[in-house]
Amino acid sequence: MTGLVTETHGKVRVLRIDRPKASNSLDAATSAAIDAAVTEAEADDAIGAMVITGTGDRAFCAGMDLKEAAEHGAGHGLIPGRGFGGITERKRNKPLIAAINGTAVAGGFEIMMACDMVFAAEHAFMGVSEVKRGLFAFAGGIQRLAHQVPRATALAMIMTGELFPARRLYDLGVVTEVVPGAELMERTLAVTGGMLENSWQAIRNGRELYELSTGVSIEQALALGNAWGKATLDSADSREGVTAYAEKRGASFGKD
Repeated sequence: MTGLVTETHGKVRVLRIDRPKASNSLDAATSAAIDAAVTEAEADDAIGAMVITGTGDRAFCAGMDLKEAAEHGAGHGLIPGRGFGGITERKRNKPLIAAINGTAVAGGFEIMMACDMVFAAEHAFMGVSEVKRGLFAFAGGIQRLAHQVPRATALAMIMTGELFPARRLYDLGVVTEVVPGAELMERTLAVTGGMLENSWQAIRNGRELYELSTGVSIEQALALGNAWGKATLDSADSREGVTAYAEKRGASFGKD
């Protein structure tokens, strides 16, 4: 039995790490289960997005299972080519949203940073604590901090291993929204479901163009956008969106 529960809420697949007695840390089996669940959701045409969260209100994910690491060696939660939990290095086609129900630390923080939006309970704390165990967050945590957080703050997190409250990460632009813990899943699912009323093709293309644009000059990024311009303007979803506006009705988009 693996420590993962999956649920479907309309067009959203929820992945819930279910190892509360181990602070929802990932052993090898749970990491593999998350990887398989993401692969399945990516292939399911009825699913438009995924939400990942943890059981309880104490921990989202405490990273790798240190008891397993002590017995068998560290790194068993790493999936070749896809990273920790099958998420931190994965190239996805569908949005992955984090619902941070408690502490997100070490590999749990790395999973959070790999998500596209982050909703956090107001009591949650987050950070890269690996330095306290003779490690560092090489599976994506440090790299994404370098892209998203000012240097002095990022290095303080990396070198001290201290955790930051959700509100501080919100102020830094890492967290999308901070909500009361009791409202976390309701709010996350509401925003995710509302997002999926938009064109799934436009969501996918907009997300991909953003990712491609982060590592290049503005001139190169504009050229990338222009390369997609005609296909975007001529798409069925674009025609439907414009027509629906002119006819003063809701748009009905395709799902591919």
